[in-house]
Order: sequence, then structure tokens, then C-alpha cells
Amino acid sequence: MAELDTSGGGGKKGGKVRSKKASTRIDLTAMVDLAFLLITFFIMATTLAKPKAMDTYWPDKSKKEVQLPVPESRTMTVLLGANDKMEWFVGEPGKTAPTVDNFGKNGIRKALVEKNKEIEASHAGPDNFMIVLIKVSDKATYKNFVSIMDEITITGIKSYAVIAITPAEVAQLKKDQLY
Repeated sequence: MAELDTSGGGGKKGGKVRSKKASTRIDLTAMVDLAFLLITFFIMATTLAKPKAMDTYWPDKSKKEVQLPVPESRTMTVLLGANDKMEWFVGEPGKTAPTVDNFGKNGIRKALVEKNKEIEASHAGPDNFMIVLIKVSDKATYKNFVSIMDEITITGIKSYAVIAITPAEVAQLKKDQLY
């Protein structure tokens, strides 16, 4: 709002007749009120971004539980190596040749989907799902771990575990120049 201040400059009498100069004064009270109302509106109307996190469940180390035997034909082992590369194999280590792969829909995601379908078709009963064992080398990055977890979520793998990598598997990564 603008306010016009038209007060005279004093009570002089006589002299030259001069035109009165009106001084202007701007009252910002209403503009400040409007600014705070707009800020309040946008704060209340905006949805704040919620962080997206994936739940992982870790076993209690104080309890020793008996593990049930799992057929090797239902397990897929993924070894995370250096340079955003990995290798995977189905079954026991050393009995099947590992496949060097990368992340993405034409990489590990395709392999997870295909092998899961094969295992579901070849095993009857309620235990016809694939178990993925994720083994992270010390040359892999955190980004690689998050990427493989995303791929597992995208493909809908029912059972997976993150376990320690063995020296034989590190030797395999070195042999394939992924360590």
C-alpha cells in the first residue's frame, strides 16, 4: 500500500509561492503479511520428499540356529568385484563356470529372471524358489551393493542372503581380473 504524505513543510508566511512537493511513503505492512501467508501456504501444501530405504534383516549373532540343507541347484551366488563388474554361478563353486556380468536390465537382471524361471519350473512344491547368495569383495563399492539389492527387488527374488566371501571366491575374482 502506498501512503501519500501531504503535510506542509512548516508555517512560513510570505515570500515566494512555491508548489507543494508531496513526499511519498510506502507502507509495507500488508505486503509482509501477504508474503508470510504465501510462505505458510506453500510450506503446508508441499509434500516433503520421504527417504526411500530398503529393509534388510540381519540375523542375531548371539543365537546359533541350525540351518536346513538347501539343494545347490536352487542357489545362485553373485560375487561383486571391482570396476562395477560381478560374476555369478548356479550351484556349487567350481562345478559350474562363472559368468562375468554387469548391472542393468540386460545384465544381472536378465540372468536373475531366467534362472528363477528355470528353478521354479524344475522344482516342485512350495520350495521352488531361487536363493541368491550375495558375496561382496573388498574391491566392490557401496554403489554396487545397492545396485544388486535393487536388482533383487526389481526381479522379485523371494530369498537372498549377504554372506562373507571365501578365499577361493576371491581367487576366482582375481583369475577373471575382477579383483
